[in-house]
Amino acid sequence: VQLQASGGGLVQTGGSLRVSCAASGRTFSGYTVAWFRQAPGKEREFVAAIRWSGGNKFYADSVKGRFTISKDYDKNTVDLQMNSLKPEDTAIYACAVGRPIASATTSPQMYYSWGQGTQVTVSS
Repeated sequence: VQLQASGGGLVQTGGSLRVSCAASGRTFSGYTVAWFRQAPGKEREFVAAIRWSGGNKFYADSVKGRFTISKDYDKNTVDLQMNSLKPEDTAIYACAVGRPIASATTSPQMYYSWGQGTQVTVSS
């Protein structure tokens, strides 16, 4: 599965952004699609994930209540709506697909296809 991330950009604290992950070559059927982020000098961090079949959603504690992950069957995309953004949300956001068991959903090692990432910058 080839992934293409889009969206992102620059926003002030408290603002909103939406990033989208599109698949080419096949659909997301059977996969878990996740968003990870990496800020300069920091390790890659799990943000959110959704099971395409079934729709189970997973969120990092740091984004619960502010971010929403969703899937669009018609467009074959997984979107991440980010509200109430904070400067600490600044990072490169990348989507990935895999078939992790539930307990390993947050582990980047469970994902084997990654998109190129898109920059999200939140100014204070």
